[in-house]
Amino acid sequence: MKTLWHGGTFVTMEQEGHSVEAVLVEDGRIAATGTYEELKDRADREENVGGAVVYPGFVDTHMHLIGHGRQLLSNNLSAVTSSEELLAIMRKAAESVPEGEWVLGEGWDENLFPDRHVPTLAELDAVTDKPMMLKRTCRHMLLANSAALQLAGITKETPDPEGGVIVRDADGHPTGFLKEDAQDLVEAIIPHPSEEALRLSLEAAVDDLVSMGLTGGHTDDLGYFGGYENPMKAFHEVLGEGKRKFRAHLLRRSTVFDQMMKANVEYNEPWAEPGAMKFFIDGALGGKTAALSEDYSDDPGNRGTFVVTQEETEELVRLARSHGEAIAVHVIGDAAAEMAIEAIEKYPCPKGKRDRLIHVCVLREDLVDRMEKLPIILDIQPIFVGSDFPWAEDRLGLERLEWAYAWKKLMDRGFICGGGSDTPVDSPDPLLGIYTAVARKLPDDPKEGGYLPEEKLSRYEALRLYTTEAAKVLGQEDIRGKIAPGHFADFTVVDADLERVSEDDIVKANVVMTVVDGDVQFRK
Repeated sequence: MKTLWHGGTFVTMEQEGHSVEAVLVEDGRIAATGTYEELKDRADREENVGGAVVYPGFVDTHMHLIGHGRQLLSNNLSAVTSSEELLAIMRKAAESVPEGEWVLGEGWDENLFPDRHVPTLAELDAVTDKPMMLKRTCRHMLLANSAALQLAGITKETPDPEGGVIVRDADGHPTGFLKEDAQDLVEAIIPHPSEEALRLSLEAAVDDLVSMGLTGGHTDDLGYFGGYENPMKAFHEVLGEGKRKFRAHLLRRSTVFDQMMKANVEYNEPWAEPGAMKFFIDGALGGKTAALSEDYSDDPGNRGTFVVTQEETEELVRLARSHGEAIAVHVIGDAAAEMAIEAIEKYPCPKGKRDRLIHVCVLREDLVDRMEKLPIILDIQPIFVGSDFPWAEDRLGLERLEWAYAWKKLMDRGFICGGGSDTPVDSPDPLLGIYTAVARKLPDDPKEGGYLPEEKLSRYEALRLYTTEAAKVLGQEDIRGKIAPGHFADFTVVDADLERVSEDDIVKANVVMTVVDGDVQFRK
């Protein structure tokens, strides 16, 4: 069956300003592009997009698909604007949780609170005597009440685990605030979600994401929820022909990577395909756990937290190389990036593959010079500029801002940069991602000209992050990321020309259709 898509503007992303008026699709691939008159006689059916603008399907290059779905189905605290509101929401939520079960919430960010007050242990205990855990938006720290600390065996005498911090009061007693690997002490005793819960979470995530115009995502889910088996089962059950069509590229956590490789795990490609080995080197800037080479400007004596040593990093890289694989490594601070670069220089990436540095929010020019000599990809999150500023300036000071969130300079230096969101850490809306890449702020931020405006991307450059660059991240630019013959028929259909509407109207545009493999997955 050949379908002719027409009646709008089809932005090919072949080059800036290039578009066609019709696209012929057969068996999920683009067979030809051209004018309606040229192609109409070759089609069995037609699909008129009603004057809309059609882009290659938008792809988010860094997300947590199942995590996004779990947040949608849980006590979502991402919109909370005060500690009082947070506590009130959780107090109500706790009322419906049966005795003996956990009260869970996630997504809070004290930087959104006027006083930046993190709830105390006494305030948490006043909410409920049931065990409670509240995951911070960055997912690098959490709050636990006394019942949870008791179940986890965390007392004044409990030492900080390697790569983690148990925040304590002046007398040394735990405050319920756990950072980085200290979180494992609590998370290890929370029952893992059932197979059904993971399936429902993945279904909710995909349904939500296609409504935003996303046709695929590079996701980090394998290694959470007790291992890889249940998440992999969910991907098999939810994605594919006759199911939901969404292209998931699966990063594999270092905790399960060797096991997965030896088990010769099967993937239902092209709906869920294997990716690089993922691990973390540092934390997050918001919680002052990103590893910096100099002290935090607003916290003298603190340079963040390494969750692995240089030796452990190199051991992990060797593990990936032993299976002929690339790495995908979380690095937010410049000291973390340096640790990753040193390991990659020592143990080069297999020929034909590229290592992936995720976030790279804070760099230095000497590090960028070294990075240019390596086959690496940069996973950047444009929305982080909007959510991290202005407090990021307090963390870093003026001198370090030159290479902070430096998307423009990095693209100009020739780096492959994919656009992601890190959802559920931040919103996965690609229109919001494109807006923040262009405006360097969130839509409701009054900051004139945006933050570090010299790093603004053009509209076309911002669109590349989610189309052609996202395809290059996978080394699949010959079949993804463009509206061109031979490419997947994945389209994001919008009611506005994102390169010509006013800047503020980018986020006001509506996704009217999302097409994957030539099939409509969402229609407004």
